[in-house]
Amino acid sequence: MTEHHPEPTGPEVEISPAIPVIRIFDDAKAREFYLDYLGFRVDWEYRYEDDMPLYMQISRSGCLLHLSEHHGDATPGSTCFVPVSGAMTLHQELGEKRYHNLKPGLDAMPWGLQITVTDPFGNRLRLCEQRSEASGKQTSA
Repeated sequence: MTEHHPEPTGPEVEISPAIPVIRIFDDAKAREFYLDYLGFRVDWEYRYEDDMPLYMQISRSGCLLHLSEHHGDATPGSTCFVPVSGAMTLHQELGEKRYHNLKPGLDAMPWGLQITVTDPFGNRLRLCEQRSEASGKQTSA
């Protein structure tokens, strides 16, 4: 049976891509991994006071991530799926950086080419160049 959804009557609502909040525990290790290794840049950072936890936004191309030292902001050990283009080029770029804590593979998955990296805090990013049929829009029933 199909559900009927009424047509919107007011201003149209647009939902943008989510911005994952990733729990970190050490500012220097986070910068080494996300900025130096993965090539993100800092858009902004905030601390209520100098000795308070860090909260910052980083970006690379169209990907935005929030990194937080605040207890309770996110669960350590989470996974984020990040669509990318040029997975083979990205894999080569990461391999040339010789990051001593990680040497990710390039995996051919049913949904596309995927590079999985794990940050120093146990969080995983699945950087995936999706196959065209895997990245199509879902239809609702």
